[in-house]
Amino acid sequence: MADHYFSAEPTSADVRRAVQARIWGKEYTFTTATGVFSRDRLDLGTSVLLREVPPPTGSHTVLDLGTGYGPIAVAIAVEAPDAQVWAVDVNSRALELTAENAKAAGVGDRVHPVLTDGVPEDVRFDEIWSNPAIHIGKPELHKMLLHWLARLAPQGVAWLVVGKNLGADSLQKWLGEQGYPCERTASAKGFRVLKVTATNQAATPS
Repeated sequence: MADHYFSAEPTSADVRRAVQARIWGKEYTFTTATGVFSRDRLDLGTSVLLREVPPPTGSHTVLDLGTGYGPIAVAIAVEAPDAQVWAVDVNSRALELTAENAKAAGVGDRVHPVLTDGVPEDVRFDEIWSNPAIHIGKPELHKMLLHWLARLAPQGVAWLVVGKNLGADSLQKWLGEQGYPCERTASAKGFRVLKVTATNQAATPS
């Protein structure tokens, strides 16, 4: 069976290459490899997300859900020098690359690449960023999102980018039905950027 980017242990040869990307006005060179998501370039959806949403500021705790080789996690850590960034993926090769790219960018001490069960139970996130793996299927996608959204801090927000043709609008509706207020904040190049807020914010008096 061929590898998917959401394979836990890619069996393909680990062939590496360098990818250039400009994120929030800074130039990056990331190491990528076969068997990981969008190894040849910064994914279009990810680039839309990073263009449409400003980086976090302050001493936030941030989750990059489905980090791949780590462009979101690394760029956030560079832009927010007081942030701790948890970079989660099921793909062991992706996590290895994230660690390597974070070290190269000088933020290896604040980017924590871990498997999905590697985040301590008491950690809560001020922000979640994700270009989620839609291709894992709707049941698994929903399960994954509900698991991590439940770990938002009281005033936390999640930023998601999803292709319109991959069900962005139905996902927005579904999140609202689960009690997570969700609004579309941008639409570009066939992608929707969704802002999801923690459930308890809906009941907060204005």
